[in-house]
Amino acid sequence: MTETILSLEGVTKRYSGHTAVAGFDLAVHRGQITGFLGPNGAGKTTSLRMALGIIKPDDGKVRLFGKSPNATTLQRVGFLPEERGIYKKMKAEDVIIFFGRMKGMTMPAARKAAREGLERFGLGGEAKKKIKDMSKGMAQKVQIIATLAHDPEFIILDEPFSGLDPVNQKMLEEMIRDEARRGKTILFSTHVMEHAERLCDQIVLISKGRKVFDGDVPSALSQVPRRVIIETSSDHDLKQVLSGQGGVEPQDAPEGLSGWTIELAPGSDAQDVLKACVEAGVRLARFEPMRAHLHDVFVELVEKSNREAV
Repeated sequence: MTETILSLEGVTKRYSGHTAVAGFDLAVHRGQITGFLGPNGAGKTTSLRMALGIIKPDDGKVRLFGKSPNATTLQRVGFLPEERGIYKKMKAEDVIIFFGRMKGMTMPAARKAAREGLERFGLGGEAKKKIKDMSKGMAQKVQIIATLAHDPEFIILDEPFSGLDPVNQKMLEEMIRDEARRGKTILFSTHVMEHAERLCDQIVLISKGRKVFDGDVPSALSQVPRRVIIETSSDHDLKQVLSGQGGVEPQDAPEGLSGWTIELAPGSDAQDVLKACVEAGVRLARFEPMRAHLHDVFVELVEKSNREAV
């Protein structure tokens, strides 16, 4: 049975009458990459702070490596907070050494980790540069290196892609994959779905402090309707041709063509729609099954959650 590294059971946190997180459950298993998703203000950061014992839940239970978060269990964690905070007048190498020493590393080990980390992230020539003289993206990379310096078992990254350009976002994705290949357990929060769709074994979606989905990416994608786009020069009544295949709605199309969106019924697939069109003699200028994306799931489930909360 896979070990549970982090569990939140029914945790609730209130601030001045506002419920930031309500009855939230989360289980992160060893060796997995878990994406913690939700819009801004959904309760992601509050949940992560409770997971680390930074704040206490008003209700519920938190277990980190099977125990309440404490100094010993936190030594096994690398945490990148959403609010970046490193000493701007310190040199990049010294920042990493400082954080490594805070996690119990010896000076030689911390210095070695700093130099290797800077090389890994393309900052080998910036070791002696002060943080205040670095770009925002470079400084963020230094903080990521500091998060990993002590080789933690469990890596928690709060909005790690924020502030990074596309090249450095790709580099961070590769780092996450590399750490996972080394057997590390990773939890990262984001509101950018593309990263989670490419990286994650498990997806947890939170909206207004409540969990609205927990599962793998294929299960998440199954939450949204499958669609097919058709453009045709025929004057067939597609609602009649595709009776039973799903909902048929008109959409914009180039001049001389009529466009349709088919929302597939349960048990129907794109090939059934194509077969029905061919048998009816529909002249197809475009037939395009639309692949669902995690962004679509995000929008669908968050909007559903918002409607139910009204």
